Amino acid sequence: MIILPTFLSLAATATVFPEPTLMPAAAGDLLAIRARTVESVSDGTLTHAVILVEEGKFATVGEDLTVERGIPTLDLPEDWVVVPGLVNAYSRQGMDSSGGSGADPDVLASSELYPGADVYQQLLEAGVTTLGLYPAGNGIPGQAVAIRPTGDTLEEMILDDAVYLKIILRSNASSKKMLRKGFEEADAYEEKEAKARAKWDKDQEKKKKKKKDDDDDEDKEDEEEDDGVYTPPTPDDDVQPFLDLRNGELSALISISKAGDYLHLLDALGEEEFSWDLRIPLSSEADIFHVADKIGERGCRVLVEPRVTRQPSTMRQRNLPAELVEAGATLAFVPNSDSVSNQKVWLRDVGHVVAAGLDRQTALRAMTLEPAAILGLDERLGSISSGKDANLLIYSGDPFEPTSRLVAVMFEGRFVTGEKDLR
Repeated sequence: MIILPTFLSLAATATVFPEPTLMPAAAGDLLAIRARTVESVSDGTLTHAVILVEEGKFATVGEDLTVERGIPTLDLPEDWVVVPGLVNAYSRQGMDSSGGSGADPDVLASSELYPGADVYQQLLEAGVTTLGLYPAGNGIPGQAVAIRPTGDTLEEMILDDAVYLKIILRSNASSKKMLRKGFEEADAYEEKEAKARAKWDKDQEKKKKKKKDDDDDEDKEDEEEDDGVYTPPTPDDDVQPFLDLRNGELSALISISKAGDYLHLLDALGEEEFSWDLRIPLSSEADIFHVADKIGERGCRVLVEPRVTRQPSTMRQRNLPAELVEAGATLAFVPNSDSVSNQKVWLRDVGHVVAAGLDRQTALRAMTLEPAAILGLDERLGSISSGKDANLLIYSGDPFEPTSRLVAVMFEGRFVTGEKDLR
């Protein structure tokens, strides 16, 4: 039996949560939630679980824990289920620019972010606690931003900027040429930088030799004084993202629409190595199953809609999300369309794919921890785990059942909806 620590500063009365305004957590804020079923994602399904929330974080999570006297405790009905807050890594909500069709890898989606847009509060109340917003356009339109769906300023909303470079690859020569050109320009810069470094090193050697000839009688300490610091040439703005890809400071989310696109992608990349995931829109004519094994060999994340499609030109159903997982890919979901209404029924739609054979835990992970990883935030959020942001949803039953309703949303330790239903 694990005993939770005593917090002497806490009053032994129930915590009152503001609604609907999200208020910052005060020092010492503490709440224990007892639930029969908690889908932690990181540690699977917990039964008879206790979640201790303190100052906006999950302090302790486990089964059959004893709650110390005096800690405000929320006991949920036995059929209610707790899941992590949802993470949508691929959205344009709150943005309205159209973008272009060329290569603009230095463009930041954060430059068009409008704090305080009503749509973000609607998404938060629907259970989407983290968003990845990408720049509009085709080709290479720029870099995405990860945000909190609340806040009055950019600083309050932005969790991390430049979280991935969006690339759209098609089965044509111009698309492949655009991608190759980015790395060729990175090659040219690296060659230029290497020459600049070699010249600087050579100049330093000359200076040291001249100094030695001029100051033979001086102390060794003076002889070895610093002659300067090397400053590399500054790369062009549209070259830096490709250098960041190579250096591991940036990942890419590459969008393809059919099996042939994937083969052309591999051809365009050649021997180039960097971190990338795939975005594949699923349609009734999706033929991505032809290259599922090749995608599985790569082991990358694949961002898709929760849809059961059909074999092209037939009535045969295909569960492509499940097939991709079976092939070895890592699954991440986006809603069936980028609208508030579809994000409200996102779990229900994923439930259809689960009913068609997708593993339940894989499905939950694909809506939480894996999209968080695409945004580079899986160490901070995406599961109900000690130390992570206290983002969770409470459902009146199995969240994949269409009859279950979203009872409450907790964001960073505060209930933004549903507080009245929890009394």
